[in-house]
Amino acid sequence: MSRPQAHNLVFGGSAARAGRRQRSTAGHQDRPSRGARRELRAAGILEPATQAGYVRARMLNAEHGRTYYLATQLLPAAKRPYVHALYGFARHVDDIVDDLDPRLTPTERARRFDGWTGIFLTDLERGTSADPLRAAVLDTIGRWQLSPDLFLDFLNSMRMDLVVTEYQSFDDLSRYMWGSAAVIGLQMLPILGRQDERTGWDRLRQPAVDLGLAFQLTNFLRDVAEDLDRGRIYLPQESLDRFGVDRAALRQARASETASEPIRQLIAFEVGRARELYRSARPGIDLVQRSSRDCLLTAWTLYGGILDEIEKVSYDVFGGRVSVGLNRRIAVAGAGLARAAWARTVS
Repeated sequence: MSRPQAHNLVFGGSAARAGRRQRSTAGHQDRPSRGARRELRAAGILEPATQAGYVRARMLNAEHGRTYYLATQLLPAAKRPYVHALYGFARHVDDIVDDLDPRLTPTERARRFDGWTGIFLTDLERGTSADPLRAAVLDTIGRWQLSPDLFLDFLNSMRMDLVVTEYQSFDDLSRYMWGSAAVIGLQMLPILGRQDERTGWDRLRQPAVDLGLAFQLTNFLRDVAEDLDRGRIYLPQESLDRFGVDRAALRQARASETASEPIRQLIAFEVGRARELYRSARPGIDLVQRSSRDCLLTAWTLYGGILDEIEKVSYDVFGGRVSVGLNRRIAVAGAGLARAAWARTVS
């Protein structure tokens, strides 16, 4: 249409990696808002224990995925809880991988990840879980008949973050992004729906993958400095070599908060690659169900807008975290809300 981040044809790459810097402070005891209760009723999610997991996922989305959450508000209420569940799952796993507790050794972090993964896979096989968040994800998987392989691929990519710190080629990086972003787009497709029964799912698959990759690569470009602090470089080594950039040069840019000219050229090159993915993904938006299009178009526009902001600072992503301004987000989302409301009246 990203990590399975692809959320999407759809929201690719954005869920787990977006906004991962802050740990959630929301508690399970928080009562669902009126909006959350309305969405759950519309989706037919009535069992209290399952509702709790969906509410938790919604709070994670609202707290950490601002652009993603904003886009979900353009979906029909009955679809939103399932999108929140997928986001909450990805976000929770990402928090385990990127736990910043200095007392955790790499071995201990891997043990925690493997332990959580083992429990999830057991729950997945049984189709039920005592944990509210996992229960919501399993409910989503069951309702929409999502392939378990998509979740396994996601977990495999997340585990790579525990041991892999750089990628030689874009093909190597793409294999990581398949699980971290692309599969999320594929998870989302049944929820978003297709234009009509004549539209084969195969026509939606590649655009969903491309949008996930576009979102993920956008996150990588925005977060070069912060990922470097974690010892990771998500830009292909072949691209760094092309512009004469090495890890030491990136560290110097991080220390000085100013990118050198070769680094700016590197970022500009990868921005061009990301834009090609956005262009490839765009036709897929017109192939999903009418009531889902404005959600995707808003996400496509706002995430693509991050590339515009990178260009505005002359590709210097070390001078501060680049983001789309609030006024721009409100303007794009407002227009999308109006179109989405109209689409629901004619669907």
